[in-house]
Amino acid sequence: MCGIVGYIGTQKAVPIILEGLRRLEYRGYDSAGLAVYCDDDQLEVRRAKGKLRNLEDAVRLSPVDGSFGIGHTRWATHGRPTEENAHPHRDCKGDIVVVHNGIVENYLSLKHQLEAEGHEFTTETDTEIIAHLVEKHFQGNLEEAVRASVRQLQGVFALAVISRSDPNKIVAARNGPPVVIGLGDNEYFVASDVPAILSHTRDMFFLADGDMAVLTAEGVRLSDFNGRPVNRQVSHILWDPIMAEKGGYKHFMLKEIFEQPRAVRDTTLGRVGQETGRIFLDEMDIAPADFAKFRQVKIIACGTSWHAGLAGKFMIEKLALIPVEVDYGSEFRYRDPIVGPDTLTVVISQSGETADTRAAQHEAKSKGSKTLAICNVVGSMITRDAAGSIYTHAGPEIGVASTKAFTCQLTALFILAMHLGQANGRLEESTSRCLVQELLRLPGKLETVLSHDALYEALGKDLHHATDALFLGRGIHFPIALEGALKLKEISYIHAEGYPAGEMKHGPNALIDEKLPVVVIATCDRSDPESRLLYEKTVSNIQEVKAREGIVIAVVTQGDEEARKSADHVIEVPPTSDLLSPILEIVPLQLLAYHIAVRRGCDVDQPRNLAKSVTVE
Repeated sequence: MCGIVGYIGTQKAVPIILEGLRRLEYRGYDSAGLAVYCDDDQLEVRRAKGKLRNLEDAVRLSPVDGSFGIGHTRWATHGRPTEENAHPHRDCKGDIVVVHNGIVENYLSLKHQLEAEGHEFTTETDTEIIAHLVEKHFQGNLEEAVRASVRQLQGVFALAVISRSDPNKIVAARNGPPVVIGLGDNEYFVASDVPAILSHTRDMFFLADGDMAVLTAEGVRLSDFNGRPVNRQVSHILWDPIMAEKGGYKHFMLKEIFEQPRAVRDTTLGRVGQETGRIFLDEMDIAPADFAKFRQVKIIACGTSWHAGLAGKFMIEKLALIPVEVDYGSEFRYRDPIVGPDTLTVVISQSGETADTRAAQHEAKSKGSKTLAICNVVGSMITRDAAGSIYTHAGPEIGVASTKAFTCQLTALFILAMHLGQANGRLEESTSRCLVQELLRLPGKLETVLSHDALYEALGKDLHHATDALFLGRGIHFPIALEGALKLKEISYIHAEGYPAGEMKHGPNALIDEKLPVVVIATCDRSDPESRLLYEKTVSNIQEVKAREGIVIAVVTQGDEEARKSADHVIEVPPTSDLLSPILEIVPLQLLAYHIAVRRGCDVDQPRNLAKSVTVE
């Protein structure tokens, strides 16, 4: 998971490349580098270990200038995070320079073959293989040399390549990880993600797997790996570049947490009939009659998106009465899953490029299932391969730990659950109207939750010395316990575990002592008998924790009387439908994790060993 930026045009390339890498640093921060074709017909390379500021220092100490070049910020998969292993990588003569995102699975056999032919390697990376392959095939035309090289590669890759011997062009290729091409005014861009180039152009398109792009000062030519011309539809990105900046917040994560009322409102906008309660889903090649015929739903996702999928299972089964299974993308295709034409496969990914989710989507499609994507990025691969898409309108999410993307995914899943229930006739009109009214009130209720940030900061001060934490929930609240634990471990490096509250006697009770914070999600929809029953059982779980002297932090509904009697700390959220309560419950847990991490001096936006988009298996 690395970040690639390339520029060719009339401006100086280095400032544009560095700016783009800065916006992509969330994708990788072990090392960084750039290569620029200079006015003296030389390819100059600058690299540095560590964060991007080290590369900026290297460029400042040894300036380089030119009108086209490529850059890279790395998250190591092959080779240690050293300056030697930093991209760009070069061939034997230093004439060809490559930046790469992905994994070359057959790199050892290729390396042995190239070494036997006289090529000398200087790094531990699989990327250097590509530079030498291009050198081997180079006969004066960079595009043809790259084309011959990618046909020998096994694995997944996104590439950008420049050459001193065939200058004034950048060749980009994709097989797996994302590549976006930006179209400016007599200038052109290549990048791994939209924010890298958004301040320069909003007109972009994504390469598909097997695509190759040649960028010159005159334009962009597209072909496949066999040389056949292809066309891709250009999208006009609506994100404001300012949305990708911190906007006065100390961290991107904090800004994105506070953007959730707007994000949930935008995800809902235009999809619900306020008076009728009807759900409207565009961008669908799935007819209403097809939605009525589905007999099961598979939800496939990874990480935070998987937690959203678990909550979505409760929503769909409750509102549409259709059985739902939730799978990790990394496991789904390895167990010969049982799907068919009566199965709707829902794939969830913030980026739309998660490698395991994409592979699972292909598996489901190959077995005859229609797939529906829930995604934040227009034009990404899972949306292009899906029969329909529900775009979340979260805007760019820069913090590695997902926040607003998660709440928007929950919102989209709730909308999908209502749509399925309306299509098959299981959801009554009166119930639909009530649920839509609750959905439309959520942004205001989220603002209420966010207004108590001082409480979460005070809790962070009290709890930041903890070495472990336990998160408990029942029913639809259990996935929120999982997500709360994930947020804490991701950014504060505290070991945290999410558990079904009903399973405490089967292990977790052994962990509880006077030093262990236990976060218990104990909200209640008083109008729902099932919710009241689960609430009563959860209150008993709180008493179990207190009997063992654990520190209880209870997330409760405003006006709660029972849970607060036993809790050490209470966090209140406004009342809402039990199915919508996860959207309110997760926000305090995000802020709690944030303030604990800040107190511990952790890098909140770029936690160690993690990257934003997992585009390799």
